[in-house]
Amino acid sequence: MARREGNIRDYRDLRAWQQARALVKSVYAVARRFPKEELFGLAQQMRKAAVSVPSNVAEGYGRGSRKDYVRFLQIARGSLYEVQTQLLLAQDLGYLTVEQAEPVEHEVIQCRQLFHGLLRSLGEK
Repeated sequence: MARREGNIRDYRDLRAWQQARALVKSVYAVARRFPKEELFGLAQQMRKAAVSVPSNVAEGYGRGSRKDYVRFLQIARGSLYEVQTQLLLAQDLGYLTVEQAEPVEHEVIQCRQLFHGLLRSLGEK
């Protein structure tokens, strides 16, 4: 289970969750640039992967067991890799330029670093 010392009262106090929530907004913003025919393809898949990151943090935290919490954090971290891959695919397909995708990719990397640190603090990799 998450540590409840200091200023961490629930999952919303976690920097990893806060950064993941900001990432969702960024992903939605870049997905709006996709062509109309992609709204239910790659754009939707990228939005779902992004939304799953803070959602899994919340769900894992709410499960009440350390084992579940770690498992859901690992799932959230996996979704970050999904978003990163989907950003690259969007560039490959000409939906985003490098300049449009790069700031979002940096956010993904920042989130990943926070998740790695959080998992390490819980004794996981």
